[in-house]
Amino acid sequence: MSIEQKSIHTKLKSKIEELVSAYEKLKEENLKLKEKMATLENVMQEREIAYIELDKKYNQQQLARAFVTSSEDTHDAKIKVDLIVREIDQCIALLNR
Repeated sequence: MSIEQKSIHTKLKSKIEELVSAYEKLKEENLKLKEKMATLENVMQEREIAYIELDKKYNQQQLARAFVTSSEDTHDAKIKVDLIVREIDQCIALLNR
């Protein structure tokens, strides 16, 4: 081998080693990123479950509040029912004529 061929061979060998080294680093980085992604996906799933549970509780509380009435609401409801009953009585009286 001539000196020029040895030089080319050495440079080529050096570049191949650099490529292999860069490949190994990227391979390790890719593995770390995959692990991080898996961890983040687990966290996201846990938070989605927590969100769904909180949403259910919120809906249950809203439903419970809809059934619980204050005394003011009860009084207003009684007045409205009385008005409706009076109107019905008037309609019946008109039909009986």
